[in-house]
Amino acid sequence: MVFLKHNNIDNVGDLKARDRILYVDDVTVSFDGFKALNSLSLVINHKELRCIIGANGAGKSTMMDVITGKTRPDTGRVIFGHAVDLLQMDEPSIAEIGIGRKFQKPTVFHGHSIFENLELAMKSDKRFFKTLFAKMNGEEKSKIEKTMELVGLQDLYNKKASILSHGQKQWLEIGMLLMQDPKLLLVDEPVAGMTPDEVEKTGQILTDLSLSHSVVVVEHDMEFIRSIAKKVTVLHEGSVLAEGPMKSIQENEKVRKVYLGE
Repeated sequence: MVFLKHNNIDNVGDLKARDRILYVDDVTVSFDGFKALNSLSLVINHKELRCIIGANGAGKSTMMDVITGKTRPDTGRVIFGHAVDLLQMDEPSIAEIGIGRKFQKPTVFHGHSIFENLELAMKSDKRFFKTLFAKMNGEEKSKIEKTMELVGLQDLYNKKASILSHGQKQWLEIGMLLMQDPKLLLVDEPVAGMTPDEVEKTGQILTDLSLSHSVVVVEHDMEFIRSIAKKVTVLHEGSVLAEGPMKSIQENEKVRKVYLGE
């Protein structure tokens, strides 16, 4: 884990270091001359639900790739917490310190039960002999049960993941991420392909999660964004075009012209 000197980053704009969990500073990523991110800067605070919107090619996926260590930027800084330099870490190390990412397509173990999926995802020593002879303690069992309740799957305790609807699989994968004890959750298009009832429940799950975690939601469904958004960041051509409450975003002339097509 690589730390920076606190006096380099303690005063960024009007925000104090203790308020933020993620600081993206002047990040640029180029692919064959195309700037997927162009001097991107943003701050995510502790226990914040942030919605990120933007047209295809705006830089949303590349931003998450940089944060999780999948893509290295040409320039810039990405700081987690007070002073952890994410650009000096690999993907497993970044996940280990508390950044979880959920992709659009859920990846669960279909042949295992809901409980077993969460047990397999639990943050623990995964070495072969340690896992082979491990016995679950009461605290671990309680954590799994609490997570099942949080994502609304407590009534499907012993059911195989293969029987779940698309929405339920999304919730299970969110639960699996929670078993890793993340401080920051990056959630990519969580409601794509869901029924209206599943969309509503997903919004409630993410809102509840933001009471104890920082949650970044990337989504194209504007109705869903309106239903959960507290603060919205609009990306355009790899940079922040606008940022603020949903009402101000909807009234922003640049956003209406570039993103909403008005």
